[in-house]
Order: sequence, then C-alpha cells, then structure tokens
Amino acid sequence: MLKEAEAIEDVCVERVTADSGAPKYKADLIAFSFSFDFDFLEMFRMIEAFGLNLRTYERSESDPLIFCGGPVISANPEPYSEIFDFFVIGDGEKLNTEIINLVKNNKNKPKSEILKLLAQIDGVYVPQISKTVKKVTKKLEQCIYSTILSEEAFFKNTFIIEVERGCANMCRFCLASFLNLPIRFVNFEELKRIVDFGLSYTNKIAFLGAQISAHPQFHELCAYINEKENVEMNFSSLRVDAITPDVIKTLVKCGQKNTTLAVETGSERLRNVINKNITEEQIFSAVKIAQDNGLKGIKFYAMIGLPTETQSDIDELISLAKRLKSTFKGFDISFGISTFVPKAHTPFQWFGRENIKSLEKKSNYIKKEFHKIGIQVTISSAKWDYWQAVLSRGDKSFTNFLIDTYKFGGKIGDFRASARQNSLNSDYFAEETWDVNTQLPWSFIELSAPPKIYLKSQFLEYNQ
Repeated sequence: MLKEAEAIEDVCVERVTADSGAPKYKADLIAFSFSFDFDFLEMFRMIEAFGLNLRTYERSESDPLIFCGGPVISANPEPYSEIFDFFVIGDGEKLNTEIINLVKNNKNKPKSEILKLLAQIDGVYVPQISKTVKKVTKKLEQCIYSTILSEEAFFKNTFIIEVERGCANMCRFCLASFLNLPIRFVNFEELKRIVDFGLSYTNKIAFLGAQISAHPQFHELCAYINEKENVEMNFSSLRVDAITPDVIKTLVKCGQKNTTLAVETGSERLRNVINKNITEEQIFSAVKIAQDNGLKGIKFYAMIGLPTETQSDIDELISLAKRLKSTFKGFDISFGISTFVPKAHTPFQWFGRENIKSLEKKSNYIKKEFHKIGIQVTISSAKWDYWQAVLSRGDKSFTNFLIDTYKFGGKIGDFRASARQNSLNSDYFAEETWDVNTQLPWSFIELSAPPKIYLKSQFLEYNQ
C-alpha cells in the first residue's frame, strides 16, 4: 500500500508506528492495520497521542477521517463501529489507493459527503450508511514483502515474503482459511525475483502464508533457495503432509534447526471433527523424515477446548506426545497449546468456549503429564483467550466497554472491571453456544466463498 500511495500525485504519506510518536504533518486520513484482537489498546493510545477523540461523534469536521483494515476488521468490525469512521473489508492493496484518491479529490466536501462516496466502493464499510458490504478478494499479481529491515525487529534483519494467501484445508475453527478463500499463489518467477531482491540486502529470508506448501512450485522454490550460499530461511509453518527430504534438507542447509507442525489434537476422531485431515501415520512419518535429514526438533501446535472434546481426546494427545518422545530419541519434541476461540465466518462461529475453570483444569493436567514424559509444553492463558473470544464475537454495544478497558490500563482485571461497569454480559459472547439462526454481528459481510448455508450445515453436524 505504501509504495502505491506515495506514487499518487499531491499525496504525502507518513508511516507512523507505536514507537514513532505523533505524525509530523496534519493528515486528511489516518489508517491502521488491525491484525490481532488486542491491538485496539495500542491503537487507542495512538489516536489519543495524535490529539484526537476516540469516538467518531466527538471528533470535529476538521479532524482527519480514521479507518482501518486487516484480519480482525475483515472478520468483524462491529465492536469498533463508533471508533473508526469506516473500514476496509478484505484485501486492501488496490482498495486503499482508491480510497486515498477519492478523499484527495473531495477533500473540500463535508465528511458526511465523503463517507457517502466511500460507502459506494466495494469493500468499504461505513457503519452509519452501509447495509451490506462485499469482502474484496484480489489476485496476487504482486508479491508483498518487508519494507523495513532492522536489528530491533522481532525477526531481526529478516526479509519476509508472502508466498500465498489463504488455505484450502478449511479446518472448521480457522479464520485464516475461511476468511481468505479461495487460496491464491504468487507467481513463481515473481517469487524468485523478490527472493533475489531481498538477498541483496540481507541473508535472512522468511516465507509467509497459511498453506505455503500448497504452492504449485513449492519444491522448486526450496530448490531455488538451496542453490544459494549463506542463506538463512524460515517458514511460518508447514503441514505434516508437506514434510519431504528435499524440504528438510533445504531448511537444514539454511541454518534452521527446528520447525513447527500443527496437529491440533492427538485424537483422530477430533481431527475429523475439525477437518484436520492428517493421520497419526503421517505425523510419525514427518518426524522420521525430519530427524533423518538433519533437523534437531519439532514444535507441535495443538488446541484444547475444541467442540465435542472429551477427556479421552486429552489423554490421546498425551499418549501421542509420549510415543513421539519414545520413538524419536535424541530429537527435541515440544508442544505449544492454545485454547479454542470461536471466530467469525467459520463453521464453529456459533460455538461457545468451555469455561475458564474447566480449561485451566485441563491445562494443569496436561502440564503435569507432559512433565512426567519430559516434554516441554507452553499453554496459552485461558483467561486472555476468553477475552479474545469476547472481542471476536462482539457487537455494536462494545464502544464504552472497549474505551473503559483501555482507560483502566488494558490488563486482564481491567477487562473484567470494564465489563461490570458497562453491564456487558461477557459470558454470552465468549461461552454461550448460539442458535444457528442468531443474527450474527458480522452477517452483513458477504464473502466470495463458502456459502453461509455450508457453514450452518457444518455447525449443525457437530452441535448435537
């Protein structure tokens, strides 16, 4: 977006981060990228640091229009509908430049008139005007990559390249899959060009995507990297069925000692429920290939609290870990486990979570059993995941709750205190399983796929 925006005549673009302070110039537009549910806390701090009020109706005609996009917003913008003037729903690369041009060409008009014009653009949601909005899904004609390299970055001096967008596996809990259908790939020749461009600045490359290994030239990409010298390479994650000797050899040559694989659960029954179509045989085969070809370890991602989960499913996860440990001696096996959070536009969007006490009991049991086996495990906070679920399924009533949470300090207790103060029934949003005919806060968003009837049928199959 930045490069395209800077190319527009008479437009000055200033990049502002959480660490850079207020903008140097008075802006007509302020845009935020909203990637994670708790990002709103930092966004609110930045809006106030810019000298602006948080609520749209408290900002003046001379204040800039504030908008945002990103996965959180494309899934469900409603909790923030009185904070931001409008939203970008879907892929924003071309949409953002269309917005900038429209505002530039109409900057002397009242805000209300500009918002009416913006509401006519597919993919732009203006809460006071729009009744429905179509999510914009674009072809990956250009490769998205890092524009900043820094020693201070989380991934130090790493050139990150988007290889593909979306995931065709459609695990029933997964927002990244359902929100980004259909899966799209960057052209292989373009990828090679961007790899070479990145390597002219750094020797560290990372490939980003929900299903990287599904790229039609994935193995050719690995071979292309393998031809290079002194390159450090990483993948965001790999599927079990993508582990082959050539892939592992490339990772090892590029300095990677470990990789990550998502198995979600140790129970084949529960993997079938969530549509995670991998078998235990494939899991063990993947680890053997990894060990035989030079990797030192694998971190497995799993989830607890999934719909229909029983104690037997938890015990099967522990059994899987135990057998992996005993089979692959000297190989570092570890687990990262999160708790289920219902997400919009997925078949599991109607399901509520288990209560915190139940999930913490399961977490403590798993920690104890994994300690006996000698496997390191980290488990996400059931309390924080609870509030993530509240935000994920929130609605227009959230404005005061969000602002008070921010004002109180944004800690876990501040969420609770704010909910009490604003009489918000947070259990309804986090833990209650909703009727399939409930009017969902995000139902006005039209996705290209899959049809809503498909989501309902998948939910009803497992909500017995």
